[in-house]
Amino acid sequence: MSSSNRVRVQRVLREAEGYLELSMPQTALDLLTGIKDPGTFRGQQLYLSGEAYRAMERYAEAVVALEQASDLIPSKLDVWLALGWCRKRTGRIDLAIEALERAEEVSPGEALIQYNLACYWSLAGKKQRALKYLSRAVSADSHYRDLLIDEPDFDPIRSDPEFRALIEIIV
Repeated sequence: MSSSNRVRVQRVLREAEGYLELSMPQTALDLLTGIKDPGTFRGQQLYLSGEAYRAMERYAEAVVALEQASDLIPSKLDVWLALGWCRKRTGRIDLAIEALERAEEVSPGEALIQYNLACYWSLAGKKQRALKYLSRAVSADSHYRDLLIDEPDFDPIRSDPEFRALIEIIV
């Protein structure tokens, strides 16, 4: 990749990020698909494309882009979080959990990962795992206490005595 092409690709990627921040995902996607030779930036291009699809609620397309990005940049936490989020919304909670377990390998102990794993395990009907991760999330960041009361992902276990006891302890 020539130096001038490298600079151009980096500029387009920054521009696409800006459009995503401005809630203009289609414009970002148009820019990203216009990159013909991303070279070493292919993973970032795919990640941003996945984020654009996710913003447009085109989750199946987001999953495809994010899976490819995860192969190219497996140490990027945001890729795994976005992939888990989109897999959940395509009805593949098992694969959402798998993505977040990979995220946990990248960033062990991260409260956001712990909280989302608690949510996903709850949806999967695995109460003990959900409680374990929820306890870890709240211990790592008390902000998650405020979220769990209204979190619909905990509805499958909300009436469970162990869940209620944990809520009383941490809230």
